[in-house]
Amino acid sequence: MSAPHPLGLHPTKIIAVHVNYRRRAAERGGAPSVPSYFLKPPSSLSCDGADLLRPQGCELMVVEGEIAVVIGARANRVSPDEALQYVAGYLPANDAGVFDFRAADRGSNLRTKGQDGFTPVGSAMLGAAGVDPSTLVVRTYVNGELRQDSTGDEMLFPVARLVADLSRMMTLEPDDLILTGTPAGAGVVQPGDVVEVELVGVCRLRNRIVEATEPLAPYGAMPDATPEARAAATGRSEPPARNAPLSAYTMELLHRVCTATISTQLRRRGLDHHVIAGLRPTRPDLRLVGFARTLRYLPLREDVSARLGGADNAQKRAVDTLQPSEVLVIDCRQEPGAGTIGDILALTAIQRGAAGIVTDGGLRDTAAVTGLDIPTYYGTAHPAVLGRRHVPVDVDLPVSCGGALVLPGDVLVGDGDGVVVIPRDVADEVATGAAAQEDEEAFIAERVRAGDSLIGLYPMDAARRAEYEAWRGGQP
Repeated sequence: MSAPHPLGLHPTKIIAVHVNYRRRAAERGGAPSVPSYFLKPPSSLSCDGADLLRPQGCELMVVEGEIAVVIGARANRVSPDEALQYVAGYLPANDAGVFDFRAADRGSNLRTKGQDGFTPVGSAMLGAAGVDPSTLVVRTYVNGELRQDSTGDEMLFPVARLVADLSRMMTLEPDDLILTGTPAGAGVVQPGDVVEVELVGVCRLRNRIVEATEPLAPYGAMPDATPEARAAATGRSEPPARNAPLSAYTMELLHRVCTATISTQLRRRGLDHHVIAGLRPTRPDLRLVGFARTLRYLPLREDVSARLGGADNAQKRAVDTLQPSEVLVIDCRQEPGAGTIGDILALTAIQRGAAGIVTDGGLRDTAAVTGLDIPTYYGTAHPAVLGRRHVPVDVDLPVSCGGALVLPGDVLVGDGDGVVVIPRDVADEVATGAAAQEDEEAFIAERVRAGDSLIGLYPMDAARRAEYEAWRGGQP
C-alpha cells in the first residue's frame, strides 16, 4: 500500500475464509463441515478511494464484499465463548482477486488474491462492544447496482468460532484482519467499474477498477483464463464431469429415438420415475437433447425476495453461465400463477449455446419464445413476472421438475410426447437399447401392415425373432 490506512491498521496477517455463507456454499456444491482459510499478505491492504489495479492480460477480476473482523487483543487458544472479547471491531472489506492466476497458484491464492492493494477495507470501524455480529448487514454494489446483500446470521461459521478456531494454531495479534467470507452474488468486473462495499450503518468502501498501465514482467506465471478459472470467477464450482460429452454415437442415437422408447428402456432398468410430467413444447419440430443445469424457485416471501431477487439473482446467474449442450431445468413447484422465463432470457440461452429450456411453471412471451430456435417445454402460458409467485434461490442442486427428480448433469431428451430424464451413467446403454428396440418395432410394424397377427409377433416369440434377425440382416 502506498499510503498508511486512515485507521492506522498494521496487520501482521490477513486471513480470509474460503466459503462461509449458506447460499454461496450452495452455489459451490455444498456446505463445508469446518472452515478453511487462505492468507493474504499485509501489503495487499488498501483503503477507501484507492484504485484496484487489474494486471494487463487478465480478464477475470472478481470483487467480493465481506465483513472484516479487526483483532483488538492478542489471542491464543481462546474459546468460542470468550472469542468476541478479543475483537476490536468490524469493517467493510473487498476481497478482490484476478482468477487468471488460479492455475499457477495451485490453491494458495497468493497471486490470485495477494497482489498489492487487493484488500481494501473501510475507513470507519464499528466497535465490537455490545455488537452481535450476526446482525451486521453487508452489501456490494457495482456501478450502483446491488450485487450482494446478506446478514451475518447467514454465516455457516460465526465470528466467535472463526476467532477461536484460528487461535488454536496461531496467535492473533492486534490489527490482524479476518475476512469472514463473501455472500452469494460475487462476480467479474471490468476496468472503469466502481465497486462499493457497505457495512450498513458504519461506512461504505468505494474503489474503482483500473487497468494497469505497465505490462506484467514475463519472468514467472502469466495470466491464463482457463475454463476452470472462468467457471470459478463467474460463480460456478469447478466444471463438473457432466460437461464431458457423451460419445458421438450415443448423442446421434438420442437425437433419433423416441422418448416413449427411452421410457421403456429406463423401466427395464428399474427406473420408473423419469418423466417430467405436464409439459408442452413450444416447438414440437425441435428435438431436445442435453445435460441438465438446474435452477430452483421457492415460494414468494417479500423479505426473502428483497434479499435474493435483485438484479444478480440466481435466475440471471444460471442463464448467464449456461454452457453449450446444457438444458436449463427450472423447478417451479408446478406453480401456474406466474411466468418463470421469457424471450430475453431464452435468447440469452441461445447465445450461450444452450440445448433447451424446461420449466414446470409458466412461460412468458410465449409467441416470441415459440419463434426462437430453442426447444422449450413449459407448464402453462402466463404474462406475469416470476416475482408474482417465486423467488429464485439455488443453482446446480437436485430439483423436482414436473414431479421428476433431476440432478445436475442428467441427460434430458424431449420430443412431442414430453421430456424424460436419463441418469448420466446409463445413457450409453439406454441409447443403444432404445435404438435396438426401435429396429425391432420397425419390423413389427411392417408385418402388421402386411396383415400378420400380433400373437407371437408383439412381443416376438423365438420363430418371429428368427424372422426379425433375417430381416435385419437384409436392411441397408
